[in-house]
Amino acid sequence: MILSNSSHLLPHTFFLVGIPGLTAVHIWISLPFCFMFVLSLTGNAVLLVLIWTEHRLHQPMFLFLAMLSFVDLVLSLSTLPKMLAIFWFGDTAISSYSCLSQMFVIHAFSAMESGVLVAMALDRFVAICNPLHYATILTPEVVAKIGGLVAVRGVGLTIFFPSLAHRLSYCSSHTIAYTYCEHMAVVKLACGATTLDSLYAFAVAIFLGVGDVAFIAYSYGQIVKTVMHFPSPEARGKAGSTCTAHVCVILFFYGPGFLSVVMQRFGPPTASAAKVILANLYLLFPPALDPIVYGVKTKQIRECLLTILHTKKIEPT
Repeated sequence: MILSNSSHLLPHTFFLVGIPGLTAVHIWISLPFCFMFVLSLTGNAVLLVLIWTEHRLHQPMFLFLAMLSFVDLVLSLSTLPKMLAIFWFGDTAISSYSCLSQMFVIHAFSAMESGVLVAMALDRFVAICNPLHYATILTPEVVAKIGGLVAVRGVGLTIFFPSLAHRLSYCSSHTIAYTYCEHMAVVKLACGATTLDSLYAFAVAIFLGVGDVAFIAYSYGQIVKTVMHFPSPEARGKAGSTCTAHVCVILFFYGPGFLSVVMQRFGPPTASAAKVILANLYLLFPPALDPIVYGVKTKQIRECLLTILHTKKIEPT
């Protein structure tokens, strides 16, 4: 069935291949995917509840972490259930409008995640380089405004992805060689001109990848410069340890993301197993690993968790 109007043809259904060339072992590939899904749901839900209920964690650093956990949860819930349905049941069909909706959510919330990482870098910059004014600069009102700006920017940058893809004509294959509706993977199925879509997607990727990474790099350059002037090794070590978790999360997010963009733009035109797996890791790794990193590396979170667990343990039955 084809839904049509005067300007384009949109297929009623797209079909997601999964991982090309590895369909015979989808059931085995699903095991680590399922494990990461459980980690993501559990870890991020625990962090959100912990930050919400513990007044000790109502600080800018942890409020930004709550934003990150919420974004990670949305990314996991928008992608993993369909991936597992493909791996377990061979349920490859997805309606065109569900596909376009998934495309928007994935790209919008990925942009939001990048924005939250920028906000967290700003938080560490102010905390270490201007600690005396930390409370007056990053007030709850400012944190809320930053969160709103991150959300508006994420939506504003990516809202045209589904509309641009919707206007194209899909007159040949309707099979997407991915596990989710990635924008360029859908656009490559079109039989008309896709230059505008490619340029827009590339511009958004450059803006987020170069702009956000440049700001984060500048912030950490200033942090390193400030820390090097601290009088004692203990003070330098303490300051550095507060940034360790954030640096790990940055690498988890931008590392696979950068490689995925490079392979998408400059790799072979057909989707390979390596390209699809890398694109999946870009979405799966951060939500699964971020809560573990912050749980292990952040003293306040560890203390709150231990306090709650100890309280539950000594409660009378």
